[in-house]
Amino acid sequence: MQHSRMISLMHARSASCLLFWVLSACWTAAEVRGSQSEIPLSVVKLWASAFGGEIKSIASKYSGSQLLQKKYKEYEKSVRIEDIDGAKLVKNLAQNMEEMFRKKAEATRRLVEAAEEAHLQHEENPDLQYEYFNAVLINEVGEDGNSVELGGEFILEPNDHFNNLSVNLSLSVVQVPTNMYNKDPDIVNGVYWSEALNKVFVDNFKRDPSLIWQYFGSAKGFFRQYPGVKWHPDEHGVIAFDCRNRKWYIQAATSPKDVVILVDVSGSMKGLRLTIARQTVASILDTLGDDDFFNIIAHFKEHLDKLFAKGIGLLGNALGEAFTILNEVRIFPYLIGRESAFADNLKWMACANKGYFSQISTLADVQENVMRYLHVMSRPKVIDHEHDTVWTEAYVDSAQLGENKGPNPMTTVAMPVFSTKNETKNQGILLGVAGTDIPIQELMKTIPKHKLGIHGYAFAITNNGYILTHPDLRPLYQEGQKRKKPSYSSVDLSEVEWEDTEDVLRTAMVNRRTGTFSMEVKRTVDKGKRVLTMHNDYYYTDIKGTPFSVGVALSRGHGKYFFKGNVSLEAGLHDLEQPDVALADEWTYCNTDEHHEHRHLTQVQAIKLYMTSRKPHLKCDRELIQQVLFDAVVTAPLEAYWTGLALNKSENSDKGVEIAFLGTRTGLSRTNLFVVPEQLTNQDFLTAEDREGVFNADHFPLWYKRAAEQVPGTFVYSVPFSSGENKSVVLASTAIQLLDDRKSPIVAAVGIQMKLEFFQRKFWTASRQCNALDGKCIISCDNEDIKCYLIDNNGFILVSEDTSQTNLFFGKVEGAVMNKLLLMGSFKKINLYDYQALCKEYAGSSDSARTLLDPFATVKWLLTELVIFLLEFNLYSWWNYDSTVKAQRAQRTMMVPCDTEYPAFVSERTIKETTGNIDCDGCIRTFVIQQIPSSNLFMVVVENKCDCSSTPPVTMEPIEIIYNESLKCDRLKFQKDRRRPQSCHPFHPEENPVECGSANALSFPIVAILFPVLYFLISR
Repeated sequence: MQHSRMISLMHARSASCLLFWVLSACWTAAEVRGSQSEIPLSVVKLWASAFGGEIKSIASKYSGSQLLQKKYKEYEKSVRIEDIDGAKLVKNLAQNMEEMFRKKAEATRRLVEAAEEAHLQHEENPDLQYEYFNAVLINEVGEDGNSVELGGEFILEPNDHFNNLSVNLSLSVVQVPTNMYNKDPDIVNGVYWSEALNKVFVDNFKRDPSLIWQYFGSAKGFFRQYPGVKWHPDEHGVIAFDCRNRKWYIQAATSPKDVVILVDVSGSMKGLRLTIARQTVASILDTLGDDDFFNIIAHFKEHLDKLFAKGIGLLGNALGEAFTILNEVRIFPYLIGRESAFADNLKWMACANKGYFSQISTLADVQENVMRYLHVMSRPKVIDHEHDTVWTEAYVDSAQLGENKGPNPMTTVAMPVFSTKNETKNQGILLGVAGTDIPIQELMKTIPKHKLGIHGYAFAITNNGYILTHPDLRPLYQEGQKRKKPSYSSVDLSEVEWEDTEDVLRTAMVNRRTGTFSMEVKRTVDKGKRVLTMHNDYYYTDIKGTPFSVGVALSRGHGKYFFKGNVSLEAGLHDLEQPDVALADEWTYCNTDEHHEHRHLTQVQAIKLYMTSRKPHLKCDRELIQQVLFDAVVTAPLEAYWTGLALNKSENSDKGVEIAFLGTRTGLSRTNLFVVPEQLTNQDFLTAEDREGVFNADHFPLWYKRAAEQVPGTFVYSVPFSSGENKSVVLASTAIQLLDDRKSPIVAAVGIQMKLEFFQRKFWTASRQCNALDGKCIISCDNEDIKCYLIDNNGFILVSEDTSQTNLFFGKVEGAVMNKLLLMGSFKKINLYDYQALCKEYAGSSDSARTLLDPFATVKWLLTELVIFLLEFNLYSWWNYDSTVKAQRAQRTMMVPCDTEYPAFVSERTIKETTGNIDCDGCIRTFVIQQIPSSNLFMVVVENKCDCSSTPPVTMEPIEIIYNESLKCDRLKFQKDRRRPQSCHPFHPEENPVECGSANALSFPIVAILFPVLYFLISR
């Protein structure tokens, strides 16, 4: 461009001048060509061809890919290919989930009925003495060697169904919060009559062996749990658990709420009052759920003397604004501090508005006083005697994170338990809440993974758009850690399906519609470092009897087709029982959880019993089983083939190839070791520790996924992104197609694991070849003048002279070359977004530009920060600010939720080879990139004569997205669709308004308020 522009400008000038320019240009071109001649393209092509041929020969030979392709081809004309009907698939899936949820809800209803009947027959006795099994004290022995009071011998046995915890399947235990007296008469009476639930617990578990924890949370504070299990205090000897604080309890006890909190932020709110006020606000917010809406209004008490006139309790300014926001309200005043002169006035306010007055003098009083409003809110529901069934969002129970277990998210189905005694009917007494946990893993068992294809998946969301299950949900800080992210239970569908910028899919599912939707998506794999671009078709519908909706995503192309083949039952069962065969551990071929006598069966054993009609009560997926038997027969010859290679001493003498493996579309896998297990370089591969490398409930193995997106007949190579020794292996895999046309489903994938050192040695050997007749090569990767790299289609280094660069992104090592490859189109950059990211933040900062996509969590966080700010930034703190505290805070960092943008890189398939020059501060550096045949690899040869360190590296580091104030406000104003439960019980005419607080009298309207106070207003 510069050349032509210069010639145009000099057109009218002398010939000599023009001649000078041409000569100058020719000299520059000659210089570049001379530079290029140092890396002959033909030689690099020879290296690539030699290495590609060698490594494909090894991969094909040891994987048996050609043999397996041939065996499937033999059945080509006898199999039947079917289009997958996504609408029918999601309908059947919803029905299966509905049936599963219905069983759990029925178990909970039986607990409710038993609890209400037991309480009806019980007469309260304040002098009742009753020994029960306390969850903390069981099996504890005193100094005298005898069991402690409320302890006693309690038989516990490990049970794999309960995460290998030691439990008692015959009895429940009772947990009492640390701040409550174990032998309080109310607790003893409640524990006594709720003992009747033991029989129902056991009966429920016999009816449905897939049940896990069942429980009853009492309004008095105790928690009865089945099966019985020992509880352990923390390092301070405290158990902070209070069942009344749990979301399942609060949602079942009350109806959805509109809440406004008025907070006094005047100068008198300091010291202990400030601390109590902050804790009270936090406790109130903790009782709000996904179906609640709220706001916070701050006011100064100095202005409240203007709120009342003419002896009538009219609320202006702050209260007036609250009444404007809400229509019909309940008022819950909290008097902070020990002054009681105006307690009667506040109680009058509470009683006149069907609320409850509380005075909070110490931090220990906060929790119990805040919880009282829930009892008031439950009255209408109790009087109506409506046992609304509620379902919580997905959450991770910390107790279920075993030593070697990942997160086990669950949802809870819960129902309120009421007093049915006639004398207490209009008081609306809530006895507690009964509940049952449902692991999300149970939902996953209903998903026909073989019908969803390699990249397909199922997902479910709540009525608020939050994820119940989705393969991209990441609830923990890091894989393998037990620490949960603060907002893990309120990840919105739009945060994982972020390509749907108009929220079409989310809105339809929140509103419980049935339909379809399509869009192009970018799916990340391999710990988010690689990206696959595909077009997904979504099918969705609601799950009857629940607030949930379910969807399936099918990728276009091979993901929309399924085929069926037939083999004899005898042959299929014979080949399925071979020692090298394994079935996907998290796929459901037969449901062995429905009956206790089936729980000990392996999937292969269950299949055999089912197909031979010896266990008619087994529920199995006949279609899946028939196809897995077909795959077992077709893949059986590879066992003998691999064995032959292993026995041939002349083959693989240096043990470079360690494992051969295959997987099929039905979750069947075969493996063969070419070395003894102890000599495996990566011993985690194909084990449960390698989650991405095996069939799971929500995804195919990574090596299977990547092979499916390669050109048929080619291998995909990679070094696993793992720590330590796992970097020293290379995986190679290829997909097996049934047919040669575009409609062909991917039937299987095969591959090998080899030592990285063996792989690299093959590369360096190939790079020493040349066409010279005398064998003296003018260039070699051994030369110091050039650097040779082997990178994959996502730009990660597999081979480099510096072995520490293995698996680094090429742009980090050779930023100038990577920039040029991007400019030339050899690679393209794809921007990705992570709305579940974590960013470092100083503990003392209050960055308000954090993630804003989660409506409830975000508003709650922002308003909580506002209240805390207002409480801290009063006149007192303005004049008495301790700067040393802030300095101490600023020194600490923590990980907080944030949104990030980060790049991924993909090679352009149509570009097989190219050359380029880089200008590094006047020094021209030449490079050549050449594709390795039949692979996803590229050889990059770069001149080493220029210093390009001044060019910044190209990295994949995420960048935090900072939202400006305008966008922040817009997002808060226009929140995403949420659908409230239809059932609501805000008020009841038969309520007893006298039960509204503990002050002495109800005499006159409020004249003035001159003390710290917090108002809590609720409506629906």
